[in-house]
Amino acid sequence: MKKVLAIAMLATVMSAPSMAAGDAAAGKAKAAVCAACHGADGIAMIPSYPNLKGQNEQYLVGALKAYKNKQRNGGMAMVMQPQASMLSDTDIANVAAYFAQMK
Repeated sequence: MKKVLAIAMLATVMSAPSMAAGDAAAGKAKAAVCAACHGADGIAMIPSYPNLKGQNEQYLVGALKAYKNKQRNGGMAMVMQPQASMLSDTDIANVAAYFAQMK
């Protein structure tokens, strides 16, 4: 019985990231401001700006939260920190889901 319980708990923990996924449709509206630098289709027109189309969702969540919390200070932090500071954790999850689902 303990093994069954342990396996069930492990399965729940392993599936947690997918349950925490954001709402891509809601993220599309919030991501409109991102288009100025990262392109309307998630492909940046300026070579020094990263493409967001198809990017890993958890990476984007982590990056945006790090900018919001001023933990990322290099590169374009002076631009990204104010942008990220306007996003709630739900907004961040939604924006990340939107770019991640783009193929």
